[in-house]
Amino acid sequence: MYLRLKSYNLHMFLEIITVEKKLFSGDVKLVKLPGSKGSFEILKNHAAIISTLDKGKIKVVKTDGEQEFYDIASGVIEATNNNIVVLAEMV
Repeated sequence: MYLRLKSYNLHMFLEIITVEKKLFSGDVKLVKLPGSKGSFEILKNHAAIISTLDKGKIKVVKTDGEQEFYDIASGVIEATNNNIVVLAEMV
């Protein structure tokens, strides 16, 4: 009998996109965002969410632990099934 094992992704996939360009695309451990009603973090297996973003910093923790920060003026985020898309307007 043949047994097929599923491969499970250990991280989330994030894209940060502006009108001008794609700022970030890759696997991450954590994303902290400046939500309209307060900042919040997204970790692996977060419940599906759509939210508006206010002016502030997006903190990205990459799979190797390295941190990156992006200043935004506003935006929208959608997170489902460990895939996160941020559409942002830059400061």
